Amino acid sequence: MNTPEPATPQDLRPSPRPPLRALLAHARPHRSVLVLVLVLTLAGSAAGLAQPMVVESALTALMTGQGLGGQLLLMLGLLTVSIALTWTQALLSERTAERVVLHVRRGLVHRLIRLRSTELDRVEPGGLTTRVTSDSTLVQHAATSGVIQLLDGALHLLATIVLMGMTSLPLLGITSGVLLVVGVAMGVVMPRIRRVTTRAQTAVGEIGAALDRALGAARTVKANGGEATETARAVAAAEDACRAGLAGARYHALIAVLSALVVQASFLAVIGFGGALVATGTLDLAALIAFLLYLFNLGGPVLSLVGGTTSLQQGLGALARIEEVRHMEIETDVDEAPVRPAGPPPRVTLEDVTFAYPGRASTLERVSLTAPAGAVTALVGPSGSGKTTVFSLLQRFYDTDSGRILLDGTDITALSRAEVRRRIAYVEQDTPMLAGTLRENLLYAAPDARDEDVTRVLRDTLLDSLVARLPDGLDTQVGARGLALSGGERQRLAIARALLRRPQVLLLDEATAHLDGVSETALRRTVERAAEHCTVLLIAHRLSTVTSADHMVLLADGRVRDHGRHGELLGRDRLYRDLAATQLTSSGTSEARRPSPMTYGS
Repeated sequence: MNTPEPATPQDLRPSPRPPLRALLAHARPHRSVLVLVLVLTLAGSAAGLAQPMVVESALTALMTGQGLGGQLLLMLGLLTVSIALTWTQALLSERTAERVVLHVRRGLVHRLIRLRSTELDRVEPGGLTTRVTSDSTLVQHAATSGVIQLLDGALHLLATIVLMGMTSLPLLGITSGVLLVVGVAMGVVMPRIRRVTTRAQTAVGEIGAALDRALGAARTVKANGGEATETARAVAAAEDACRAGLAGARYHALIAVLSALVVQASFLAVIGFGGALVATGTLDLAALIAFLLYLFNLGGPVLSLVGGTTSLQQGLGALARIEEVRHMEIETDVDEAPVRPAGPPPRVTLEDVTFAYPGRASTLERVSLTAPAGAVTALVGPSGSGKTTVFSLLQRFYDTDSGRILLDGTDITALSRAEVRRRIAYVEQDTPMLAGTLRENLLYAAPDARDEDVTRVLRDTLLDSLVARLPDGLDTQVGARGLALSGGERQRLAIARALLRRPQVLLLDEATAHLDGVSETALRRTVERAAEHCTVLLIAHRLSTVTSADHMVLLADGRVRDHGRHGELLGRDRLYRDLAATQLTSSGTSEARRPSPMTYGS
């Protein structure tokens, strides 16, 4: 099994593929095994087709008084061979199917985890996960057993018709008429199965999205009495899936009826017409019996043909959703190895940066600022002024619409995202944790960190006392999204994780919002010490946090309104005074630790 190749820039939006070609592309890596399965299937079908001929020979021998020993042994041998072939091909088919679905899921997982933020902003995560689960299973069956069934059914049916023609052309004519009518009916029904499958799979994805929404914010739902609302949302999606499933069930029932009709209607026609031929002496009784055996054998290839076509239509319906992921933009440079060891703290510069989220007005408009190396720079401003957006651009979650972001004069777009994110650590505002242990979350970006470094960051972030109290220490589970921890504990753990990486730039977005006064003071000192080894940019709504910064940048309406120290801004900017009196609420009024030249523009 081959590991999917990392995507290249040309893979961002691959050219569309015809649905059937896309389906066969998933089966192509396993074509040798699938060809073997097809050969074994056809051999098993051939063994089944030979049995009516042996029966006809046995009946002829019986009527002429000859012995039946040879024919009976031949029939037993054919039966044994048919069973052995069926078992072998079924085993190989199932094993190949599992490998196909693994290949599909591995490719999907590779792309989904690397989707660009713009794609993740517009698609529900729950809807994406169903592409990996239920959709891939339908593609699995279509690309393996579906294709095999279709080819086997078609060839088996053709061979049966040829043998029936060799036995009696008049009876074949009667049977062909029935086959033609039923075939036209199935041709009308089959495309509708694909549309219904796509509808049903989309609805299943909406169920996943609804549950992901409710369970991802379970405490918010409970605290606001939203159980009924979220239940109604998920149930509505389930009802949509049910309606699509019922529509599919009607089509499947119709196909089952048509499949049975082929044999039953043909049997009645052959009995009536064939009986008349036997009565007039035009047809031997042995030939009529052999033809009837072929007719009953016809049910096998018809069912195989119908099953394969149905599976193919379902797979094509699910594949349409999987192909959507293939055409979503991904980050192609997140797996690259670091080009060089981390150096000294860099100067961070924004030059005339403009940015707008898709479908919205500009969030940042010609923003220019410089954060000196090895200093603490605070971004302040009203909600929606673009502070967090600056951090998102620094992490290259998005790229600027115009302007440049520089690290010591190097445009970050000239660096891979892996390199940018290795140099710049980001502590998010809501500080989410990954399910697992404290240790796994702490070492997430620095798995090879030394024990003494771990001890140091735990002490600096006041987590050492928490770890000491826990029976399992660092091996304690944090729960889904870290809900077993308090907000302050999650924030301290996120800061510890960032510091353990030894980044060149540290971004702190409201990193002390959930901390008490003692913890905030301790962490502020930790940040000040960190600034000796990295450039720190922080966003905070506490006066005591931002006034300890070396410099402050005031953003308003997506522009740089002013910059300077706390005392300077307080004396000359009314908006800053209003923020200090409202949002920036604390008793701390300390001035900046040390001056350092900065340049700003708007």
